[in-house]
Amino acid sequence: MAKALTKSQIADQLAKKVGITKKNVVELLNELSQLAYKEAKNAFTMPGIGKLVLVKRKARMGRNPQTGAAIKIPAKKVVKFRVAKACKDAVLG
Repeated sequence: MAKALTKSQIADQLAKKVGITKKNVVELLNELSQLAYKEAKNAFTMPGIGKLVLVKRKARMGRNPQTGAAIKIPAKKVVKFRVAKACKDAVLG
């Protein structure tokens, strides 16, 4: 299995494809990620890729895998990524 692309490799490929400098692409990626972090509370959608959403998990009972003892897991908020149908179709065929 091939290794995942690094941020630098992504920036390099995008810069060549679009015809702008690698520095500008890195700035764009940084701004895009900052915007995604800020807007994830309301759901942040990348068309054709997916959506970041904030989900509230309820409190529940769980088990300590070492001892088998029941423990209470408190309610919390988590960020989830929902993959777009177009992305699933393109990747899975």
